[in-house]
Amino acid sequence: MSDRVEESTVAPSAVDKARLPGFDEDLVLVERFLSGDENAFEMIYSRYHDKVHAIARGILLDSDEASDAVQEIFTLVLRHLHRFDRRSRFSTWLFRVAVNRSIQEARKARHKHKHVELVEAMETSVPDPPEPDDAKIHVAMEKLSPSDRAILVLFYWEELSLQEIADSLGCNVNAAKTRLYRARERFRVIYEEAEDAAAA
Repeated sequence: MSDRVEESTVAPSAVDKARLPGFDEDLVLVERFLSGDENAFEMIYSRYHDKVHAIARGILLDSDEASDAVQEIFTLVLRHLHRFDRRSRFSTWLFRVAVNRSIQEARKARHKHKHVELVEAMETSVPDPPEPDDAKIHVAMEKLSPSDRAILVLFYWEELSLQEIADSLGCNVNAAKTRLYRARERFRVIYEEAEDAAAA
């Protein structure tokens, strides 16, 4: 029997589905976990820990607080995974939980003065903002609201598309574009003020 005949008689599998456009392989892990496979959640945790930590750190501006937030985020995900709407991508839902929880934590701690290295939270490739080793970027980010920091982190650090950002923030693309523009402008003004003050 030829390989072609054997191939044609094989029933569709999860691997075949994974080749389909738009297939979310995370859904397989979600279903496995909800069916009693606890290792599936460990795989989800391992897959997304670094990204969730980067989002939390970019919003909270503190590595230790970000680590605490990550544990809370995944605890919330674990607790509410059965409510996940499978019409959206799992990563979109997870990032929304991460952003919302991080913003909540940032608002609780906004009375505290933060001055930490953001270099760790930035990817090596940042399209428009200043170089990550520029100390003035720290000052500018500290002065932004947690919501502004969130959208800048998603766009520049995580390099999500506007559609992905809109899905993660629960708004439409035009709203995401407007929020990104305004956050970027506020960042630019604060950054340029810091530059002027340093030059004076």
